[in-house]
Amino acid sequence: MNRNRLGRSGVVVSDICMGTMTFGTGADEKTAFEILDKAFDAGIDFFDTAEMYPVPPDPGYVGRTEEIVGRWLKTKPRDAIILATKVAGPSHGWIRAAVREGMTTLDRHNIVRAFEGSLKKLQTDYIDLYQTHWPDHDMPYEETLAALDELVRAGKVRIIGCSNETTWGLTKSLGVSELHGLARYETIQNNYSLNNRRFEDELAQACRQEQVSLIPYSPLAGGVLTGKYNDGERPEGARFTNYMNAGERQKVMAQRFVNDKSIASTRAFMDIAKEEGVSVVTLATAWSKQADFVASTIVGATHPDQMDDIIKAAYLTISTDANKKIDEVSLEHRYPMG
Repeated sequence: MNRNRLGRSGVVVSDICMGTMTFGTGADEKTAFEILDKAFDAGIDFFDTAEMYPVPPDPGYVGRTEEIVGRWLKTKPRDAIILATKVAGPSHGWIRAAVREGMTTLDRHNIVRAFEGSLKKLQTDYIDLYQTHWPDHDMPYEETLAALDELVRAGKVRIIGCSNETTWGLTKSLGVSELHGLARYETIQNNYSLNNRRFEDELAQACRQEQVSLIPYSPLAGGVLTGKYNDGERPEGARFTNYMNAGERQKVMAQRFVNDKSIASTRAFMDIAKEEGVSVVTLATAWSKQADFVASTIVGATHPDQMDDIIKAAYLTISTDANKKIDEVSLEHRYPMG
């Protein structure tokens, strides 16, 4: 499996990253261990989690994913794993209440509390990549980065990154780090898929110029690109089916992913995948990791068998003709994720 450097750091990872967002709800511990073992045996050495997982957030489940990953981690040599986790941050109201009362800012107090909690649950004494899960644009970047810098200087964190960040936020943070001699964000973890190419508008150029690596999440557009929502289907237990039956905020999120444009583009991508002789899961995963600004793409699974098509993507080179057709679909169905 190919391996890439994260930003300007010395940390090198497999170009597939195993995400764990549903471990503890969508997948029980036994199943999670089977998925993690299958990923590791296939050559994946990069594993991503977060203090707020599993999703959807619920006060009764928060932290369970890190606990599962921590117990699995004890079965493997620690130095064979590149482990990433995240401090929740304000989250714009999406996860705040479920994570921890008072977790509204990325100040030193909250970052240290979150980090110490993650270390305990993960049963390790260091984190390879520690990320801000959501930006806090109301908190001076000087304070956030100074707190993260302390963890790096103490040897508890190797490198830091951000997630769900804007172009302004990323470039602002890099300027603050350079001005004050603080650790810099080497990575950014944002949504990027065949159905959501907004990252290419501005952030891609910032990453290229500043040598920051994108770690895309949701390369299957939350499962939409598998085709399971085609023809008006709403599979029982599927994420966006649940969201459609939940509160207004969840319904809005579901409509961003599942709509006429996204379904139309998904059908087209499925046709391209068929012409290439691969599943659309393999095509979409392979596509999401081929850009020069991408280091490793995050995949998820709730059953070990789902890993088969994902692992195939690690070794697929998409043909020039297929890439041209993909671009044509993207142009026709511009911004299917609203």
